[in-house]
Amino acid sequence: MASIDIEEVSVALVPDIAAISCAFRVERICDVIGNDDGGFDLVERTIATPYIKDYDGIAGNRPGSWVERFDLSHWGLLLARADEQNVGSALIAFDAADLDMLEGRHDLAVIWDLRVLATAREQGIGTRLIATAESWAKQHGCNEIRVETQNINLAACRCYARAGFRLIRANEDAYPEHPDETQLIWTKRLERGEA
Repeated sequence: MASIDIEEVSVALVPDIAAISCAFRVERICDVIGNDDGGFDLVERTIATPYIKDYDGIAGNRPGSWVERFDLSHWGLLLARADEQNVGSALIAFDAADLDMLEGRHDLAVIWDLRVLATAREQGIGTRLIATAESWAKQHGCNEIRVETQNINLAACRCYARAGFRLIRANEDAYPEHPDETQLIWTKRLERGEA
């Protein structure tokens, strides 16, 4: 793949990121086990029947619907491009009263959506988007960044752990319509200094 450029673009382009599919094959999941330190351990296991998970296929979860559901005035959109093609994106929010995950805080940012084109995965694009999202959050006065994923998305869990995120919450009842999925909330403190 050619060199990857990441830049912030207008949040008006949020509907366009749907062209970067977030679908992935689920063959393994992780069981979440509390440990003696008050944290969590993730234990991977193979599932009997692999399947494709596509978050955009869930009603109200396509990027175009976020423009209607949320005030995006404090959100940022990062696009990763190679050879004039969008190969990845990260959507970050902060100081948005209509987003419960921000807990009403002004020093917390959330990576709301992170996606990499299937043909461009496992090339470090997600890691670079996360690092750029961290810089974006620091530039906006945040000292912590969080992200949500599920126990069925091992690639995301591994990526966040490698990037220095710590699993702080596991909620087995977060998705009544998907009772076999556990919500995982990851966090990372952002060091002050150069953004």
